[in-house]
Amino acid sequence: MRILVIGSGGREHAIVRALSAETGSVHAAPGNPGIATLAETHPDTAAVPEQIVALARKLGPDLVVIGPEAPLVAGAADALREDGVACFGPDAAAARIEGSKSFAKQVMAEAGIPTGASMTCTTAAEADRALAAFGPPYVVKDDALAAGKGVLVTADLEAARAHARGCGTVVIEEFLDGPEVSLFAVTDGLTAVPLLPAQDFKRARDGDQGPNTGGMGAYAPLPWAPADLAGQAMDRVVQPAIDAMARRGTPYRGLLYAGLALTSAGPKVIEFNARFGDPETQVVLDRLASPLGPLLHAAATGGLAGVARPKWRPGSAVVVVIAAEGYPQAPVKGDKIFFAERAVVPADAYVLHAGTARGAAGELVSAGGRVLNVVGSGADVKAARGAAYELAGTVEMRGGWYRRDIAAGR
Repeated sequence: MRILVIGSGGREHAIVRALSAETGSVHAAPGNPGIATLAETHPDTAAVPEQIVALARKLGPDLVVIGPEAPLVAGAADALREDGVACFGPDAAAARIEGSKSFAKQVMAEAGIPTGASMTCTTAAEADRALAAFGPPYVVKDDALAAGKGVLVTADLEAARAHARGCGTVVIEEFLDGPEVSLFAVTDGLTAVPLLPAQDFKRARDGDQGPNTGGMGAYAPLPWAPADLAGQAMDRVVQPAIDAMARRGTPYRGLLYAGLALTSAGPKVIEFNARFGDPETQVVLDRLASPLGPLLHAAATGGLAGVARPKWRPGSAVVVVIAAEGYPQAPVKGDKIFFAERAVVPADAYVLHAGTARGAAGELVSAGGRVLNVVGSGADVKAARGAAYELAGTVEMRGGWYRRDIAAGR
């Protein structure tokens, strides 16, 4: 297959890495310097529907895989399908499940999906009433897309009120106690197939302190999780959501991400996303032993029921995110990136590019908040995180930093 991957981050690098091992014809737009070592990149193509369609017409791909949420919400998948191109990713109407938190709550209510009680607020007075009703810890979510940084969980009432005022429409909901996990499901609108559950670390600093980020690390599988976690989530969450979307006349085709809290009453949904999670994708695909391309193509073309279920490598994977100075508030860009010359790279670790570019002289520089993803694998979580941190220690970037406790004690 000839495959076009849309996006420029670590998630897309992980997807391209998996696909490039299966086919020699992978393109990426716009891509990044790391992706460029595995695929033909099209850096002048922006991830917007019109330019994606124009590039697809030029390349004639068998499949387009859309990584980020913004082009999905903007209708890129609709435009490709209207042009006769197979696309892995939901239409704009279905992508609202991520594009609007209040819409997602409506779908969950219709489908009887377990989730926290919530109130959608459009004024400061409504927000104040919701905050008083639910009490601390306060959970305040920007209703619209916010690049993974629109959620505030805090015991500080004034901080919660300020976040609500800054968002416009917000969803304020009850706090769900219990460990959080991420479950991805590939679906063609009828059939759904679960991938490996993972856990990410959203707070900026060690000990889960600091502001929310797009994710500072992740690991998979989860040795402590119930053996039937994926089955429970598929039965109670994923399949009911897909069925509800089909009843609405907006079938969901692509990747449905369920962020779950494992409460004492069972799994409850914290959020839905309309695409592969980042950085969980990096560890989930590291463990994938069966081909990715045919799975995504079957989902895009309605043939998922006839495809063999994914197979997984034994052992574990851990990813550590190296961030730029100032992330997540105001990341500094343009810092040069070096890898220690005498460093011995662990055989069971590698680097994915998440926010990088080439400088005027061709040097590798930071170009985003989350700059590099360092992935390690091993027989268990301890070995995998050891490999990841060993390689992370060889990266040199002024102001660069990373959490030191990703998957610690897991």
